[in-house]
Amino acid sequence: MSGIGRASVLIGAGTVVSRLTGLLRTVVLVAAVGSVPSAAADAFAVANQLPNNIYAIISAGLLSAVVVPQIVKAAAHADGGSAFVSKLFTLGTVGLLVTTAAATAAAPWLVQLYAPEYSPEQTALATAFAYWCLPQVFFYGLYALVGETLNARRVYGPFTWAPIVNNVVSIVGFLAFIALFSGPVTDVAGWTPDMIALLAGTATTGIVVQAALLLVFWRSAKLRVRPDFRWKGVGLGQIGRLAGWTFLMMLAGQLAGLVQTRVLSEASNDGPSVFAFQNAWLLFMLPYSIIVLSIGTPYYTRLSEHATAGRDGEVRDDIVSSIRTLGLFVVLATAALAVAAVPASRIFTNDAAGALQAAPVLLAFLVCLVPLSVLFVIQRTFYAYDDTRTPFLFTVAQVVLVIAGALVSAALVDAEVIRLPQLAASVALTQSLASVVQVILATWLLQRRLGGLRVGEWMLSLARFVLAAIPAGAAGWGIYLLLGGEAGWTTSNPLLAAIGTGIIGLGVSVVYVAMLAVLRAPELQTAMGLVRRFLPGGR
Repeated sequence: MSGIGRASVLIGAGTVVSRLTGLLRTVVLVAAVGSVPSAAADAFAVANQLPNNIYAIISAGLLSAVVVPQIVKAAAHADGGSAFVSKLFTLGTVGLLVTTAAATAAAPWLVQLYAPEYSPEQTALATAFAYWCLPQVFFYGLYALVGETLNARRVYGPFTWAPIVNNVVSIVGFLAFIALFSGPVTDVAGWTPDMIALLAGTATTGIVVQAALLLVFWRSAKLRVRPDFRWKGVGLGQIGRLAGWTFLMMLAGQLAGLVQTRVLSEASNDGPSVFAFQNAWLLFMLPYSIIVLSIGTPYYTRLSEHATAGRDGEVRDDIVSSIRTLGLFVVLATAALAVAAVPASRIFTNDAAGALQAAPVLLAFLVCLVPLSVLFVIQRTFYAYDDTRTPFLFTVAQVVLVIAGALVSAALVDAEVIRLPQLAASVALTQSLASVVQVILATWLLQRRLGGLRVGEWMLSLARFVLAAIPAGAAGWGIYLLLGGEAGWTTSNPLLAAIGTGIIGLGVSVVYVAMLAVLRAPELQTAMGLVRRFLPGGR
């Protein structure tokens, strides 16, 4: 457990700093282009989302699911896996170059595909942004390829810390934009080629620097890599078979995202739309990244080793212990963000009215924060057994529900059951409900495979955490009201909103820990041990 703990602290500390600087980056971006509503912000959001979508297929679809277990296996080779990684990197680089060139050439069609409801002027601006943003695909992919290889070699830190430099570069560039062009510039008619180049070029430069910095740490992997175009003989065919299912899975996920973005584009200039939806997801992902990835990633490496060795009993132990540990922190985060939804949303809006419109989107996403933390463990257990077909099946079920939910939300707007400013929250809620169904299905399928996951054991723990979170959330809501509620100082500007969110979160945390102590939750001791590791001088 000490190895897991040390790796969790290293990943967690880097993730905290990365996410905090990422939040600051988005705050500065809001100051540059606006938020709710802003046609320019939505145009940039669609353009800058395109390389992220392709990166999601490359990283989550191919690398996380396939490369880590395969490199762990290749480490047993006489050369420590160098030949395997050389072939993999050569193939990956060629594939990235071809993909990036094709995506950049297709920029006008991609923008039209994702945002059919934009005006001609807004479409033209989004296309101009896309030409600058799409080269990010190559550097995102390079970063993921190198980073996942380092993770597989138990070098966790660089992959987590490199995005901080990206955020710093972006913050500096966005501040320069504000200084030169007196942001926020929300009207699409006010944009010049220089403005487009500075804003979108800054976003791409950050990704370039992020990838280049990661290469500095390559020596820590202790692998000798050289170009090798002989791609046969080291199991790349096996990777292809595994990646086929994960590629299809991520493609299905991107299809759902495409439908959502097309639906949300209708709300641009009328309320929360694409940019506000992305910012609510960013807030939602903050606890997920800090908690689930920092604790879960080391567990996944160990779980992969146990699965490779055929030690199913130890795999089941890993599943139970990781879900119980993750659950304690994730339930706390859900309660804290729920009661602080308005000030938290104010961090990414230009005024309090925008925060009130954006807060329901965040609340809708929070419905699935705990289920997604369980899914992280369940899904990666399938990957550890080289099974990518089953995750594809339960992801397709979720995708169908997400698409149906987005279309139903659009139909509700057309029928005037809900208004356009409520569209983003409706889409987010249907996505959360679809994710809950996905988790239930995935858990059932894994239980059939392993012959028992001790579901009752970790469900009892989650129920205990929820019981402790109820009075903790009530205390947080009381603090929010004491601070003035929606008309108080916590919604006056982004800085005070962040401070207010922190105060509310602290109050929720104190009561939550006290309630867990009263309930004598056995997971509390493990959790406090992890927390102590984050403190100065902690071990």
